Amino acid sequence: MSSPQIASISWGRMKVQDCATTYKDCKVWPGGSRTWDWRETGTDHYPGVQAADLEEVIAKGVQTLVIGRGMSEALQVPSRTLEYLKNQGIEVKVLQTEEAVRAYNVLASRGARVGGVFHSTC
Repeated sequence: MSSPQIASISWGRMKVQDCATTYKDCKVWPGGSRTWDWRETGTDHYPGVQAADLEEVIAKGVQTLVIGRGMSEALQVPSRTLEYLKNQGIEVKVLQTEEAVRAYNVLASRGARVGGVFHSTC
């Protein structure tokens, strides 16, 4: 199963290929996507992305995870989250969201087992 391309990104709006839903923040993985609802884990810009935000995507068997920190990179990614990914054997790319989408799409187009979490506003 391949990772879906992200078809478009703009402030507060993301579209994933072959998905009718428009997302504000989203998670993607080989074969699917869904809303990234920060309320599920109590995530906020600071301290930022938590391991709990990533578990669902990692469970899909990704080898690389791309994290989009927002258009202005307001979303933090603490060192403990990066350490968690390293311990799971997951390569991680942490980028401004538009750059993250480009990197993710390149990996997905090459057939990589890539997943991502993307914040589309600040």
